[in-house]
Amino acid sequence: MWQKKYEGGEPQRVNKWLANEGVCSRREAEELIGQGLVTIDGEQVNDPGRKILPGQTLQLKQSADKRQISVVINKPVGFVSAHPESGQVPAARLLTQDNLVGATANMPPRNTRLAPLGRLDQDSRGLLLLSEDGVLARALVGEHSKLDKEYLVRVDGQITDEKLALLRHGLSLDNRKLKPAKITQMEPQRIRFILNEGRNRQIRRMCELVELDVTDLLRIRIGPLKLGELQEGRWRALTPSEREALITASK
Repeated sequence: MWQKKYEGGEPQRVNKWLANEGVCSRREAEELIGQGLVTIDGEQVNDPGRKILPGQTLQLKQSADKRQISVVINKPVGFVSAHPESGQVPAARLLTQDNLVGATANMPPRNTRLAPLGRLDQDSRGLLLLSEDGVLARALVGEHSKLDKEYLVRVDGQITDEKLALLRHGLSLDNRKLKPAKITQMEPQRIRFILNEGRNRQIRRMCELVELDVTDLLRIRIGPLKLGELQEGRWRALTPSEREALITASK
């Protein structure tokens, strides 16, 4: 069950508020209302256009089999995020019982279609989210998302202050200027990248422009979600609190 008190200043349509809270899409909210699963202060909501008033409490009863699946993977090199070409192995192949971390998680059904929420190419490793959750997808990869992503990148080539300055602010890809990035040299050949966009193979192409060759790329964070101690090749379920934190941070 999901429950929350509405603290907005003005009445708001229930379906819009549920979507803004990241619980479900507006259309899904209307379906839940039609199934009699939504109540306000204990009274069942039957009108899809119903508004919730400041101070009222909404309850959503939703069975476990209706919840959309989202998983966190520590992807190794050699797996593609999705849509494998001939000879490639999709990251979803890692979702086995042996690789599962956490006794409370369940195996996704065979017919579940989990999409990657953010690119992580075959030669890169680290934090990858797979999900069938449309609201979460919009939060992570929607054009208005404010989530940043953090990477630890090992390179070959001479790292100079001039190159670091260009990486931070001054490069363009595909004739479009890149957003400013937070760049920190961690070790003689290791750089921390924090990006607010996700262009195709962006970090590798940025490094090429300043004559650096990426030899290892590890994503360790997406917004408030961290890779943490999850071992390479293992996976776990995304928790409800993590989902809510990602959606909140994306706004």
